[in-house]
Amino acid sequence: MQLYLDTANLGEIREAASWGVLSGVTTNPTLMAREKGADFQATIQEIASLVDGPISAETIALDAEGMIREGLEYAQWHPNVIIKVPSTTEGLKAVYALAKQNIRTNVTLCFNPIQALMAARAGAFIISPFVGRVDDIGVDGIQLIREIRGVYNAGGIQTRILSASIRHPRHIVESALAGADIATCPYKVLQQAMQHPLTDIGIERFLADWQHRQA
Repeated sequence: MQLYLDTANLGEIREAASWGVLSGVTTNPTLMAREKGADFQATIQEIASLVDGPISAETIALDAEGMIREGLEYAQWHPNVIIKVPSTTEGLKAVYALAKQNIRTNVTLCFNPIQALMAARAGAFIISPFVGRVDDIGVDGIQLIREIRGVYNAGGIQTRILSASIRHPRHIVESALAGADIATCPYKVLQQAMQHPLTDIGIERFLADWQHRQA
């Protein structure tokens, strides 16, 4: 399973990219809004220079015509740009039209397997089920990943499953076991994933033993 970073913060992306684990980046209007004064196009292009993989740029329009227009514009910014659209019928129209022009799409805000199936049939490159938000309403978000994987496997569908709305490191593990192709994570969660108290204790003991040997 690949790991993406879910942010528009260039500092976070630059740091995480230095670890050698990133395969892509996802952004959305909320994440862009947090970067006060940042130009959307310039930010996406800078991200693409830092990470050699798919970079999701989300449309603002809610109608298919607007999504297509914005998608055609964004696709010119860099070859790695993926056009992100919502799981709506208008979104399906945009996916279908953009796919005909070999422009890849990421269908976001997916909350059930039927949305995932329809997005794939329209030509989506990536489907983004929101694990954490499904958990928030008392439903098993990881089960959603399993069900989409089952539907895709049964139909020989190649659309990539991206586990989104990751809230903690365990979501990453469970997403991989459930069959997700990608997990997109906030920077904080990626940091937490490499932290363990026994690792810290082990390092302290090794250093103490070495210093005792040198004494």
